[in-house]
Amino acid sequence: MSYDRYVAICNPLHYTSVMTISFSSKLSAMCWLLGIFVSFIVTVTPSELNFCGPNTIDHLFCDLVPLLELSCSDPFIVHLEVYIMGTPIVIIPTTIIVVSYTNIVTTVLRIPSTTGRQKAFSTCSSHLIVVSMYYWTMFSVYILPTKVLTLSMSKILSLLYTVFTPFINPIIYSLRNKDIKKAVQETFYKHIINVN
Repeated sequence: MSYDRYVAICNPLHYTSVMTISFSSKLSAMCWLLGIFVSFIVTVTPSELNFCGPNTIDHLFCDLVPLLELSCSDPFIVHLEVYIMGTPIVIIPTTIIVVSYTNIVTTVLRIPSTTGRQKAFSTCSSHLIVVSMYYWTMFSVYILPTKVLTLSMSKILSLLYTVFTPFINPIIYSLRNKDIKKAVQETFYKHIINVN
């Protein structure tokens, strides 16, 4: 998405030749295959561990870290595997997003009209808000040492990136639509008039 915004704002005349259906399909397929591969690895390795204690996970869903806490065998290899795979999985997309948005901001600040700058920033701001919420909560859950987070805080942050971010995503993107903004404002004003 950040690369798409980058091409649309920084190279608008080349957009249709760069972001073709074929290229978009390849990007999507690459993301899906990488996700399937990582999910497979992170599923197979913990299945080799021994679980002999209680079978109740103290979490909102069957997340990897709380699952590993139930293991009777040493989960060091799984933790090492997660950190080794997680580092490029976090760093590469983050770098692409930061570089894309740095170029976007630089290009937008060179736009002479205020209206053009506002339109370009409003196009990117919704994506940046959603990505920031998602990445910071995931970073807090998986990268920060477990001693820093309490179990309750880990559950809340997990809830944010698994439920709240996907829930708020369509709301943030649809508020850019003029018709939806108008409908929300009319509903809000009707509600205020009815209350008074």
